Amino acid sequence: MNDDTQADDGGQRRGAASSPSEDTSEAERGGSTARYDRVTRHPTRGPHNSIFHWTTARHPLRVMVNYVVILACRVCPSMRLKNWLLRRIGVTVGEGVAWGLESTPDVFWPDLITVEDHAIVGYDATVLCHEFLQDEYRTGEVVIGERAMIGAGAIVLPGVEVGAGAQVAANSLVTDDVPPGATAAGVPATVEDAE
Repeated sequence: MNDDTQADDGGQRRGAASSPSEDTSEAERGGSTARYDRVTRHPTRGPHNSIFHWTTARHPLRVMVNYVVILACRVCPSMRLKNWLLRRIGVTVGEGVAWGLESTPDVFWPDLITVEDHAIVGYDATVLCHEFLQDEYRTGEVVIGERAMIGAGAIVLPGVEVGAGAQVAANSLVTDDVPPGATAAGVPATVEDAE
């Protein structure tokens, strides 16, 4: 088993949703199923919460390399160099993608991030592809569509799709998909009605 895929499904791409029997009900999630249908659940056992199992989820050396690359990218002013470095750790980066200073792709599973052509990930924004919970951790691909914009300080959670041309306001928490061309804002982010 290579160092990138120590977890049973740790690097699985879109379409690998957990079985319905493992999922919480739609009502328990607040109605929307899109994000939750696209995350993979990885149960953990033992007396500790799931974050204690991170070394079996992803090889520590892989996480350290990812961390060093992402740390360099957070302060690097060159977009070309950032994009080149992020591609080396598995992020799918389209042409003309701009990453703001201090922006942070997922350190554990950067290979689950797709940022399409000419998208912007703003200053201090975070794109997460994992969630460590009490009895399990979850992984899910994040797709940021062509010409989409993620505002400064926003957080995008695993399994979320931000559609082409969509905008996420600064300091928003994106817990569900943002349709193409829409604007989402708030904690949690909700799609604003067009006037």
